[in-house]
Amino acid sequence: MARLKNKGKIRWHRRAGQAIRHSLRWRLVVLFMGLALTMSAVFVVGMQKAFTVGWRDAALPLVTDYVDHLVAELGSPPSIERAQALVQRLPLSVRMDGPQGHWDSHPDKRDRPWQRREDAQGAPHLLSRTTADGTRVVLGWGDIDWQQPRQHVVWTTLAVLLLLTGVAFAVVRYLLGPLDDIRRGTQRFGAGDFSQPIPQRSRDELGDLAQHINTMAHDIHGMLEAKRGLLLAISHELRSPLTRARLNTELLPETAELQPLREPLLRDLQLMRDLISDLLESERLASPHAALHLEPTDLAALVRELVREMASDTAIQLHLQPGLPLWPLDRVRLRLLLRNLLDNARQHGQGQIDVHLQRTDTGLQLRVRDHGLGVPPAQWAQLAEPFYRADAARHRGTGGVGLGLYLCRLVAQAHGGHLTLRPAQPGLEAVVDLPGTPAS
Repeated sequence: MARLKNKGKIRWHRRAGQAIRHSLRWRLVVLFMGLALTMSAVFVVGMQKAFTVGWRDAALPLVTDYVDHLVAELGSPPSIERAQALVQRLPLSVRMDGPQGHWDSHPDKRDRPWQRREDAQGAPHLLSRTTADGTRVVLGWGDIDWQQPRQHVVWTTLAVLLLLTGVAFAVVRYLLGPLDDIRRGTQRFGAGDFSQPIPQRSRDELGDLAQHINTMAHDIHGMLEAKRGLLLAISHELRSPLTRARLNTELLPETAELQPLREPLLRDLQLMRDLISDLLESERLASPHAALHLEPTDLAALVRELVREMASDTAIQLHLQPGLPLWPLDRVRLRLLLRNLLDNARQHGQGQIDVHLQRTDTGLQLRVRDHGLGVPPAQWAQLAEPFYRADAARHRGTGGVGLGLYLCRLVAQAHGGHLTLRPAQPGLEAVVDLPGTPAS
């Protein structure tokens, strides 16, 4: 149990340290409080030094003269009646030790620290005098409770420090409020949403930073739109000449002389047409306003349909959960995703593919695994990037231009899900999570 408590304390301290290291707001609050405590300590020590010097130079002669006057009032030998009257009149205690005997106005306060120091050192005390008859008179504080005012001061000081901490946090939070706007704005820009600029709530350096980021985001949005428009225009313009070239190639006579040229040309033209189609589809899906035609879809039936269309030289093992309901999906886009995943697995799977489809707590999960050579760990994060090819394991002889997995990722994101690529030992496994609820 003790180990668990110590471990919890360590974790708490670590979490607090991490929060301070990663939060500019908390670092500023800690700096403010440290500065306030340091200034308070310097002020208190300085005032104590000043009062000490003043006491020695000015107050000490006055106190000494006043003590002499009070002891003279008691007489010699000191009178107990006068001492009692003095105790009633002033908040003092009187102790007398001499030939006439011993008397103490406050016998229950014999353990006063100043009295113990005096007895231990054996030196004359500022508040002690010896009368002419040899009686030693020691004055001290009377019925004054120093502990209660001290506790009151301590609690008041803590309350003021807590109040200052709260005020400092509120002020720092207000001053650093634009940073939260900048963080949310950069997240929107990173996700491709440039419709809402970062609000400028201040005219200081943070306000200037927000304005510069808005300008940068506007320029980036313009470049992306120009690139997208140019790509779409080029793709559309290339479709017509490619169609004419394919038609003219198919009209060539199927003679022995032309056949070796005709087949590679048709294959290259088909590859170019597929590339243009994939580019157009990727630009449509990459748009933040991608339109999906959702309809109740039997995803298991769609998987079986695509498997039947594939070549018979690939062994595909289906593991489909029975009784899956219809799901609101874009059938055309999901067909594209499934075909690309299966083609990718067939090209690199060495004749064996496993397909799993099941329902999860958040939606549907589709897993397609090949049993090929796999991909080095350093390339996992780049496999779903456009035009990326892991040449070490998937060379150009296998076909494709590097848009298949990228399109799969876009289709999954358009449906609110995500694509994950992970090693399967051997091979590679693509996991597609599609959130949502069954179609009503």
